Amino acid sequence: MAVTVSVLANIVGVVGLVVIVIKLIQKCMAHRKWVAVYDALPGDSHKKHWLWGHVHLYPGPNEEGLKFQMERVSRFPKLHCLWISFIRPIIVMHHPDTMRAILKTSEPKPRGLGTVYIMGVDWLGEGLLIANGERWARNRRLLTPAFHFDILQPYIKVYNQATDILLEKIEDRSRANKSFELFSNIGLCSLDIILRCAFSYESNCQTLGESHPYVCAVETLSEIWVDRSLNPVLFPDFIFYLTKKGREFRQACDYVHTVAEEIIEKRRKTLEVEGLPNKETGKKSRYLDFLDILITAKDENGEGLTPLEIRNEVDTFLFEGHDTTTSSMCWTLYSISQHPKWQTKIQEEIDHLLKTKNSSEIESEDLPKLESLTLCIKEGMRLHCPVGFISRVTTREMVIDGVTIPSNTTLALQIYNLHHNDTVWENPNEFMPERFLPENSANRDSYAFIPFSAGPRNCIGQHFAMNEQKVVLARLLQKFTFQPDPDCLVKKKIGVVMRAENGIKLLAHPRS
Repeated sequence: MAVTVSVLANIVGVVGLVVIVIKLIQKCMAHRKWVAVYDALPGDSHKKHWLWGHVHLYPGPNEEGLKFQMERVSRFPKLHCLWISFIRPIIVMHHPDTMRAILKTSEPKPRGLGTVYIMGVDWLGEGLLIANGERWARNRRLLTPAFHFDILQPYIKVYNQATDILLEKIEDRSRANKSFELFSNIGLCSLDIILRCAFSYESNCQTLGESHPYVCAVETLSEIWVDRSLNPVLFPDFIFYLTKKGREFRQACDYVHTVAEEIIEKRRKTLEVEGLPNKETGKKSRYLDFLDILITAKDENGEGLTPLEIRNEVDTFLFEGHDTTTSSMCWTLYSISQHPKWQTKIQEEIDHLLKTKNSSEIESEDLPKLESLTLCIKEGMRLHCPVGFISRVTTREMVIDGVTIPSNTTLALQIYNLHHNDTVWENPNEFMPERFLPENSANRDSYAFIPFSAGPRNCIGQHFAMNEQKVVLARLLQKFTFQPDPDCLVKKKIGVVMRAENGIKLLAHPRS
């Protein structure tokens, strides 16, 4: 009997082992078949490392990394496959013909292990940047009124007031015959603007300077976010948060969340006492702003945003509302300083605009008249690309430009690559604002220039951002002529937004 039981146990063991081996073989065959689908797409499948995919080939988030990207664009002008480790293929797109098909849809942003957006959730939560599906659609509907023309109007005055402080700081450097660094100074001005406009919050951040803890926290979060996205070992949260960088990230998250919660709580108390500012009640001590609408918005069922949803949107808007605009203004002013012809043209335009006024302030009705400046801002956003890429994931099999892309595939829509693709743009590495003149833009594909993304998930705050850039840059160029500091070597640094490795320094000369 004992022998029989022993034999049966051995048989069961052998059968179980055979089943496991068969399952493993089936899994391996399915994986090889799955890999073959992506390896058949344009790309360097023969250069793929068995563990790291193509990550080991990437030089890093710097000028060399940009060259790496553009070298691949030259060989694969519309799309190619890139492997991030052995389990994550990404389809990189950089042409209107391929990007259009995705941008016209509401395909979600990827949120799986190792995807860029999931790494930002602890900071920005389920705000508009990261949210998907019905949550995103509902919040987008609730927030859209915050960017209505009437809401944006009073902000013009704030742009001017914040720029006055920036002008004083630049004037001090000019008197001392010293250059000033763009990202730190313009970044603080932009943060001041977003805090005042969106939250009616006086922070004195321009006076406190680079030591302002919120500025430091956002820079820390952005850098760690990018570094983590390039290191597959740090993809799992339980590993990342055991590291020094993980602990720094959590600490910075806690700080920015505290700032947001303090702003929200202060406004709640104000609303309880005063209610919303409006013409009917005569309460004009302040203007209706983003935070008022955020706290009081109700959907079709009479439901408002939860406290966490409000904080997520505040964190998202604080980040997106100042960091991206800062990048755009810094790089655009840098390019203008390199091109005296365009700088003079803009200054003459501003002088003509202000010659009948008793003030140097830019007003709402002036914005459409800043035509040369607008051309340069657009070209600055094309050439330097503040936001280098966005990402989506397919929810169904799609055929794009003759290429079949499976469901549940991560797509990297590389805006930088698109804006420098020489099959889309003539002389893409040259600063040529005239390319945006109406006669030169008439036949351009509407998906060739997308600094604010495009389609249903485009940037909700793009008019706010453009107005801010026009006012701030016009005020700066009206008072000073700028030239690059010859001692500052400017190199791009890829981050959540495009920055400069060593900053950008300009010399400011007062205009007579």
